[in-house]
Amino acid sequence: MIKISTLVAGLLLFSITSISQAEIISITDPRYDVANSTEGVLRPTRGMSMSSVEQQFGQATEKYSAVGEPPITRWVYPEFNVFFEDNIVIHSVVPH
Repeated sequence: MIKISTLVAGLLLFSITSISQAEIISITDPRYDVANSTEGVLRPTRGMSMSSVEQQFGQATEKYSAVGEPPITRWVYPEFNVFFEDNIVIHSVVPH
């Protein structure tokens, strides 16, 4: 009887410790006006127009045609990519 209760107590303790372990994932608040590299790559911020991006950052090295509905356009610069919905920046990223 003592062996069975010890076994049950051990199994219960084991199940509690395995359940209580969890992986912690931390996702920081994305700030579009903060550079996302150690070099401090400045890039367009959300809400800028296509003309504002061209005035501030110059001509893109590559411009992809709009795709989908709503139309999403991508412009490629040497240090970052800019994604537009219609003619407004929705995201800019520094590729790895």
